[in-house]
Amino acid sequence: MYFNNDNGNIESEFEADTTEEAIKKAEKTLGIDREQMDIKIVCEEKKGLFGMKGAKQAKIKVIKK
Repeated sequence: MYFNNDNGNIESEFEADTTEEAIKKAEKTLGIDREQMDIKIVCEEKKGLFGMKGAKQAKIKVIKK
C-alpha cells in the first residue's frame, strides 16, 4: 500500500511474520537498501499459542529517504 503523508512523501506499509521479514519485504519491493529508508514499527508480531508464530503479523511503515 502506498500513500502520501502530510509532508508529501510517499509512505508504504508492509506486513510479515516478523519485523525483520517485513523490512526485507520492503527492501525487495521498493528496490532499495535499509539505509535508504526511514522505518517506523507500527506493530510488532505476537506469537500464538505455545510460541507458534503468526498470531499477529508485524507491520511497518517505510518512507524513502
